[in-house]
Formats: sequence, C-alpha cells, structure tokens
Amino acid sequence: RVTGTVQGVGFRPFVFRQAAALGLVGFVQNDSSGVLIEVEGEKAEVAELCRLLSEAPPPLARVTSVDWTTVPRVGTYDSFRIVDSTTDRVPNVAVSVDSATCDDCLSEVDDPDDRRHGYPFTNCTNCGPRYTIVLSVPYDRLATTMAGFRMCAECQAEYDDPADRRF
Repeated sequence: RVTGTVQGVGFRPFVFRQAAALGLVGFVQNDSSGVLIEVEGEKAEVAELCRLLSEAPPPLARVTSVDWTTVPRVGTYDSFRIVDSTTDRVPNVAVSVDSATCDDCLSEVDDPDDRRHGYPFTNCTNCGPRYTIVLSVPYDRLATTMAGFRMCAECQAEYDDPADRRF
C-alpha cells in the first residue's frame, strides 16, 4: 500500500514500468486510500521496487508511506498489469495540486512539426491541472471534468499505453 499524493500523477504506470523491468508479476490499482500493489517475484527485486516507490517516484508524487506484508506466493500472475480502480471505503487520498506545464510538453507546444504545436491545454502525467478538475477519487479520467470530452485516436492510443507519459 502506497499513500500520499499518488493518484493522477503517473504513479500506476511508474509502478508498471518498474515492476516489468524487475521481472515482477501482479497488479497495481488506485483505490480509496491510495495505490494498492500486489506483486510476486524474488525477494531482492520486490525490495528494489519498494525502494523505488519511496525514493524515486514520479515528479508530482509525494509518497507518505510504503507499507507491505509478505504473504505466500499464489502463482496466479503471468504478467504485471494496471487494473481498474476500486472504491471500497470512504475516500482518504490526496489529490495533486495543479502544476505548470513541464519542459517536455512545452517542447511539443513550441515545435511547429508536433501535432500539439500551439495547443494551450497540452499536459501529461508530469504537469497540468489536477485539483481543479477532479470530481471524486480514486483519481481516474472518468472522475474528472474531462470525462465528457472524447479523445482523438492518437490521444487515446497514448492514454491506453502504460509506457507513455500520458497514460
């Protein structure tokens, strides 16, 4: 369990990328209390994942705690996945403040050859509005004021790719 400002800041795709790189299997999800991770793998790799969660999180994340319990391996996972959020109790999770446009997004806005050239609302998991657009937590796009806006095919492909900074 990871608590703090860990929703809407690219934390799940960060966990996904780190777990996959370490050869771990399991899942990560947002819930009413923060981020829940269930992971299987060798002890050293699991310890490294825990270290990365607290010492090298995404730029907008503010980790308050990383708590874990060792349980017997169930062996039911064959990969690492990001699963749907759950709302199993009264929400108790911080929402990130709005953040200025990051250097990567500014580069896209300034590049005449980029499809986002001149687009004033460009943002990614490392920047942009959070607090002013969230309607409820867990923080997912459907729980924001953006829910009613359909994405173009290119944006949808980025949003669906855990390796992309716009996931």
